[in-house]
Amino acid sequence: MSQPPPVPASGETAVARVHDIRDRLMIELRKAVVGQDDVIEQLVITMLARGHALLTGVPGLGKTLLVRSIAESLSLGFKRIQFTPDLMPADIFGTEVVEEDPATGKRAFRFVKGPIFANVVLADEINRTPPKTQAALLEAMEERQVTAAGETHQLAPPFFVLATQNPIELEGTYPLPEAQLDRFLLNVVMDYLPAEDEVAMVSSTTSPNRNKPDPVLTGPEIEEIQALVRSVPVSTDVVRYAVRLVSATRPTLADASALAKEKIKWGAGSRASQALVLAGKARALLDGRYNVSVEDIKALAQPVLRHRVIPSFHAEAEGVTSDQLIQELLKTVEG
Repeated sequence: MSQPPPVPASGETAVARVHDIRDRLMIELRKAVVGQDDVIEQLVITMLARGHALLTGVPGLGKTLLVRSIAESLSLGFKRIQFTPDLMPADIFGTEVVEEDPATGKRAFRFVKGPIFANVVLADEINRTPPKTQAALLEAMEERQVTAAGETHQLAPPFFVLATQNPIELEGTYPLPEAQLDRFLLNVVMDYLPAEDEVAMVSSTTSPNRNKPDPVLTGPEIEEIQALVRSVPVSTDVVRYAVRLVSATRPTLADASALAKEKIKWGAGSRASQALVLAGKARALLDGRYNVSVEDIKALAQPVLRHRVIPSFHAEAEGVTSDQLIQELLKTVEG
């Protein structure tokens, strides 16, 4: 196995700084959010990898509070968009209004920016709005820009979309198409708290004062770390493992396993391989390392692949989930 390249002196300083920032960030976020350390880490990985996240969880787990707290701890502008069946693209992007100059009486159009013009955008219950409005987010997520009335408007960096969806209530919802799901770097699952953590959460949230996190980073500093994430080296062996793992989800390949052929309707595309490596870089950096290991890829396999691997009809009939399929694949793909 090839050895990772030595870390340059400047790299050691930067890695130590990012690792320190991670510790400070966790301390601040724990003031407002109790017992969701894995979820917090995955959302921070998404941001440092310059991606977007889909946050899945039942109502009442504190998803909105978590996203708002992250925005506060990173000194970023925050907007929440409640997705409803009657929401239109203009409600997200903004619209042109006619204004009259009181001095001259002349009228002119002025573009009024919508809530998408923020650093952190919470797309709350994204699966409650029709596909037309869901698709309107694609350009903003992928291109970091929006087009309204024939003009293109750039979104100020850093820009993150954190979308939530309820996995249990399907009535009146519009499932996200695979093309849009693939735009999310990670699908982060937020689960119920352990009993002791829930006791601590209830105690803190029912007290007179809300513990508000202090800012840890600024927008320009986040952009610096995003550039550093891209520079983290990855050995060819690790990249090959990521590609093998993603390829193992594809039932149409000639050498596909029996598991893939029987249990998977559609596997992950090449963007999943890119997501594994890029998210692995961010995870390594947060962990104080300047190289990506196979363990980083394995640790991120579930959030990267769970929304990109579609179980077959037979798997669904047996109650087999994409998470279970990924776990089985992790056992069979050599690292």
